[in-house]
Amino acid sequence: MSLQNAFLGSLVADAVAMPVHWYYNRESLDQDYGDFSGYCKPKNFHPDSILWRSNYTPKSPKADILGNQAKYWGQRGIHYHQFLEAGENTLNLQLAAELYRSTILNGTFDPESWLKRYVEVMLTPGWHQDTYAEEYHRSFFTNYASGKPLLSCGISDYHIGGLSQIPALLASMEALDQNDPSAQLESVLSLIRLTHDHEYTLRAATDLTRIYHRLAHGESIRHTLTTLPLPGVSVRLLQKWENMDDREVVGNTLSTACYLPESFVAALHFTWKYHDDFSMAVLANAKAGGDNCHRGVVLGSIVAMQTGIPEVWLRKLRMMEKLRCDIQVLPNHKVLKKVI
Repeated sequence: MSLQNAFLGSLVADAVAMPVHWYYNRESLDQDYGDFSGYCKPKNFHPDSILWRSNYTPKSPKADILGNQAKYWGQRGIHYHQFLEAGENTLNLQLAAELYRSTILNGTFDPESWLKRYVEVMLTPGWHQDTYAEEYHRSFFTNYASGKPLLSCGISDYHIGGLSQIPALLASMEALDQNDPSAQLESVLSLIRLTHDHEYTLRAATDLTRIYHRLAHGESIRHTLTTLPLPGVSVRLLQKWENMDDREVVGNTLSTACYLPESFVAALHFTWKYHDDFSMAVLANAKAGGDNCHRGVVLGSIVAMQTGIPEVWLRKLRMMEKLRCDIQVLPNHKVLKKVI
């Protein structure tokens, strides 16, 4: 299956998980959203929100990435994505779509050009309506406002959110017929080093890219995970866990939190168990809580490459309208054609 499917699968999985993002108390999650089966609008109050103890004071206008969202930081119960609509993507995946768009328009992925675009959109008031911006964004713009060169503003970060733009990058390279596996991996690692230059994130990025390459050549998910050496990933455990309740696996056996490498293994649990059912994969992941949006990028992109994406998810995904508009201006109108 095409890497375009991987990109769209990442967007869908993020949007499904968005309203229950960073719920660690699953009883609260169930009470607030029930046994949902589609996109939902987030509710305020968020019982597990830690925005009340978070603070970000920009050093100058060059670091003001929160804009009118800053007033909600320091308050209790604020949902991280309170102003997003059902089917809308979180900030990291909105950036992924911007990366996809800009890479195709430029005809290639150039790290410095991407960082210039990243800075431009993040400092544009109202470009996004997301309340929360992860630590790596805040650190990057603090460094940028301090006068560091763009290519030196990133940090060493090992959150799974660092993988969120990989499907978009690879899909854009595929759309440009830049399909050499070595060149794709080199571009992925260049992207990761811009904001998440940590051995755990680079390792996970490498493994995720290798999985995509196997699937792009027609291998199945389970054959790929069985035969591809992945450090820290045990097929024996994946087989054991598929017979257990998902919340027992991700929540008790594995953490629901964002830190690599454990969060990558947690994503592969859903990938293995629901390898043939995209809807079950993204819903089960969302209902496990924790950093389900960024786990969703991993599992949603992988499973979508094997199964495709049911039309109902694409029809209600708000990013699709923007992508359809992009087709009219992108150099190659065949981009995304087979899935749109």
